[in-house]
Amino acid sequence: MYERSTNDTVSDVRDLLPATIDPENPQDIEVTDPSAKLKARAATEGAFNSLLLGLGGIALLVGGVGVANTMIISVLERRYEIGLRRSLGAARGQIRVQFVTESLLLSGLGGAAGVVLGAAATAVFAHLDGLPWVVPLWSVAGGFGATLVIGTLAGLYPAVRAARLSPTLALHAA
Repeated sequence: MYERSTNDTVSDVRDLLPATIDPENPQDIEVTDPSAKLKARAATEGAFNSLLLGLGGIALLVGGVGVANTMIISVLERRYEIGLRRSLGAARGQIRVQFVTESLLLSGLGGAAGVVLGAAATAVFAHLDGLPWVVPLWSVAGGFGATLVIGTLAGLYPAVRAARLSPTLALHAA
């Protein structure tokens, strides 16, 4: 049996309902509040979504650190190339654009692989549970866009560092 009451009267109705339904054995009647279960379920889903978003943020941070480290090593290993380009007339802005572009390419490939793997994991999970496979376009675009932003930020320091190299010192160090 279902009974709907206002929030103010829930506790009074809960006390009166067992005796009203079965006056001889009111102890056999169990009164539950499904809205409390629904609230608990919503809170659990919200916590789970927050956990997944937090894990995604940590993954982006780790990926950004990886891209930054790769780009710093790239600048260190290519000092001769940077010095040669600068001595042939390349402007600092061109060197910066080159390394930021490389950083974007590196993070973009990683982001695309992450989107594909995430969609595949979602498809497998949905198939095993007999659910429809749905990957919202906003989540794909948001994930890929976040990787590009993180990749750009991670590549800025190595790009500025590469652009500041003196052509003579870079050629001499090689």
